[in-house]
Amino acid sequence: MLLIQHGTLHTMELDDPIRADMLIRDGKIAKIAHTIYPEKDVQIINAEGLHIFPGFIDAHSHIGIAEEQTTAQTDLSNEGTNPVTPFIRAIDGINPMDSAFHNALTAGITGVMVGPGSSNPIGGQFAFIKTHGRCVDDMVVLAPAAIKLAFGENPMSTYGLSGTMPSTRMGIASVIREELFRAQQYLQNCDAQKDYRLECYRELFEGKIPLKAHVHRADDIFTAIRIAKEFGLGLTLDHCTEGHLIAEEIAASGFPAIVGPSLASRTKEEVAYSDFKTPGILHKKGVPVALTTDHPVSRIQYLPLCAALAAKEGLGKQAALRAITIEAARICRVDHRLGSLREGKDADLAIFDGNPLEISSSVCMTIINGQVVWPPK
Repeated sequence: MLLIQHGTLHTMELDDPIRADMLIRDGKIAKIAHTIYPEKDVQIINAEGLHIFPGFIDAHSHIGIAEEQTTAQTDLSNEGTNPVTPFIRAIDGINPMDSAFHNALTAGITGVMVGPGSSNPIGGQFAFIKTHGRCVDDMVVLAPAAIKLAFGENPMSTYGLSGTMPSTRMGIASVIREELFRAQQYLQNCDAQKDYRLECYRELFEGKIPLKAHVHRADDIFTAIRIAKEFGLGLTLDHCTEGHLIAEEIAASGFPAIVGPSLASRTKEEVAYSDFKTPGILHKKGVPVALTTDHPVSRIQYLPLCAALAAKEGLGKQAALRAITIEAARICRVDHRLGSLREGKDADLAIFDGNPLEISSSVCMTIINGQVVWPPK
């Protein structure tokens, strides 16, 4: 058991922080109260003057797949041999020994949505995992957690330059539609003979997981929305770079946005309008917003910095913190376990010596499943 006393708790469910104690038992938040008296054999952490947050969440990442020391053997974020690979699984490509996981812990990041890159129109299955462990199976919170789609420059350049479909935006949409139609027909009519390459769509069409669309330009955002609505599927709009230009339309769609990596360079034509103002504009129109570093495009430990810059450019401090905690958890569909400080939820915490949106603040302690994982013993 672990008892954290005298801390300032930022629950992310209340607008204002509270001064309270927190008891952790069996990896869960067992009790939050003004005063909790120690039980026998409980480890006590004195958090006087410290700020306790739910562990931060990066809602779109390639950590452990595109590793820090990138080579042809370690950048395995794309299965570039086939434009349609929904059956590949992130959990088979994540290396928990990637040093970026250590960096995540030092920044208070305890949860990440991880999956394939954006070379393929349909790229594979994302997984939501925790950032501490040696075996990925022990780190999984939800897998599969989404099926990746990609629109725009990446698929066109990967396949179009080699003379393979798709080479245009129309071709990308056609490839995706054809595959989703085939999956829909299979799931409606399948018998005892299972098709491995199509079974992976079952949870998608049952509404348990969403499509996860790599979209930068406004026209690609609209295409992703159009296709998701045609098939009645859930969707997250990842990157959503030009989302501020069509904020009302995105709000009307009902789909959430995962914005970023706004800290990265504008290296492609379709990210020319990348700006930290995008999350705030979307939020003010009623769009649920999370943030992403798109690690390793931006390094994962800069997620709090991205939140701070988004807050400065119009998102506001509380909404920025929610975008890397409870809103991120809701968008990733893991909010029943993560994203806020509440009795019964996983004891995944980040303890700071100040406001995490201030560059001078430091992480004093990161806790996952009730165990102190940073700093190491």
